Amino acid sequence: MNVRRLSLIALGFLFCGHARAAALPRLNILFVFADDWGRYASAYAAVDKTPSANDVIKTPHVDRVAREGVLFRNAFVNAPSCTPCRSSLLSGRFFFNTGRGAILNGAVWDPAIPSFPLLLRDAGYHIGKSYKVWSPGTPADAPFGEQQYAYEKAGRAPNNFSEETEKRLAAGLGVAAARQEILAQVRANFDAFLAARKPDQPWLYFFGPTTTHRTWVKGSGKRHWGIEPDALKGKLPKSMPDVPEVREDTADYLGECQSVDACVGVLMQRLEESGELERTLVVISGDHGFPGVPDGKCNLYDHGTAVALVVRWPGGKAGRVVDDFVCLPDLAPTFMEIGGVTPPAGVTARSLLPLLRSDKDGQVDPERTWVITGRERHVAAARDGNLPYPMRALRTPDFLYIRNFAPDRWPMGAPMAAAGSDALPAERLENDTFYAFPDMDASPTKAWLIMNRDLPAWQWHFQRAFGKRSAEELYDLRSDRDQTRNLADDPAYATQKARLAAELMTRLRTAGDPRVTVSPVPFENPPFTDAGAKQAMPGQRPKRQKAK
Repeated sequence: MNVRRLSLIALGFLFCGHARAAALPRLNILFVFADDWGRYASAYAAVDKTPSANDVIKTPHVDRVAREGVLFRNAFVNAPSCTPCRSSLLSGRFFFNTGRGAILNGAVWDPAIPSFPLLLRDAGYHIGKSYKVWSPGTPADAPFGEQQYAYEKAGRAPNNFSEETEKRLAAGLGVAAARQEILAQVRANFDAFLAARKPDQPWLYFFGPTTTHRTWVKGSGKRHWGIEPDALKGKLPKSMPDVPEVREDTADYLGECQSVDACVGVLMQRLEESGELERTLVVISGDHGFPGVPDGKCNLYDHGTAVALVVRWPGGKAGRVVDDFVCLPDLAPTFMEIGGVTPPAGVTARSLLPLLRSDKDGQVDPERTWVITGRERHVAAARDGNLPYPMRALRTPDFLYIRNFAPDRWPMGAPMAAAGSDALPAERLENDTFYAFPDMDASPTKAWLIMNRDLPAWQWHFQRAFGKRSAEELYDLRSDRDQTRNLADDPAYATQKARLAAELMTRLRTAGDPRVTVSPVPFENPPFTDAGAKQAMPGQRPKRQKAK
């Protein structure tokens, strides 16, 4: 056989291989993205080095996805505030490069910024969502086509799981029956979405429950899910007072996390019944850490920025634990690549497909050893001179370096009612604590901190939660997992601080962060400092919207 004939045969095989690849169906994408759900899942108990709430929570369905796929040990949001986080997630950009999507109060979506859901739609995907995608902001859920792809007619009870359970208990149902009635809405909404697609059409379904966003029913963690608050003794972060009120608040939050897990179980069961599980990429995560507690939501400590991320890749090696540092905007180019979409200009995130296709555990990509996080305006600006609290941070395996650009401002908003809080009844404080330090969600934990702020045993916790901070913070994670000892002024760490500070600023300038590359800083001026439309205050869920 001559060389020419061999070449033709090889070319034929190559052509057929490309044809077969082109003919392969694109994966469906099930994306579960829970509001305010931090790094809480029982699958993480095995990888935590010290006791934590993950020893107490039970999430069998999330654990299943991790067991059959990949658990990411070092997954972080780009911004620990709902709208900015989601802006970066949906666009694959740093949050500070999403225009007015970089803030929460007064956020406006820039239609010139491509988003992965609409790009997949244009590539032939059937897309749909239930509940929250991008809000608060204007127009609501704009990067997902606003409400035209909403499938919520069966009901929105899963967004208020504990409240809806209580209603059914009052009507005479038991806990198990009440739960099944609520979960039936999850299934019916998903069924409606699946029924609306064309035959063999790939799909993207965004399931965004808000039940882990405050408020929820006090005592519901134990009453609905059997979570004993005292089981959390010795398992809370050091910044949180280990007292009965805080343990109960945490147990109630974990109960809401377990309700998200129950929803995951319904969606997975439906995928199995339809025979589509092995054609579907399943991704589960949340938009930042625990709300209404010290160091959580709106903070750049791990308690605010670290989130659960588990991914089930059809045909991939099961049971892997990956140490690579990933940031949630990385999901945008991942989903684009799966859908055959070339990431547009402006996407700076990196696809996770190389990590998902690998068979390795531990560190897969030697370059994935850092993430950048940050924050500009949450809600306090509308009540505090319309100024943001600008922060950026560089997180590496060994260190967390934080730059507070305006240390003269209040990190959680101005004290407001805190000075007179002794005159306020406890019941009001538990419901209305956003009047004091409004960038921390209203909560029993927050109320307890405010009411006990003058007791010597808790003054450190109060100051840690609400006090002004130094311009630089540095934490050695090798000896300080909870990031409570600021070493920025320690001469022994001067070299590490200088190196991390320089690296952070270099990366921010390279990324075109307006906070360090534009003068005057846009975030300090209109329209970023305009009051904007009335937004939900911390501890309040956004108002319900009309849906299909």
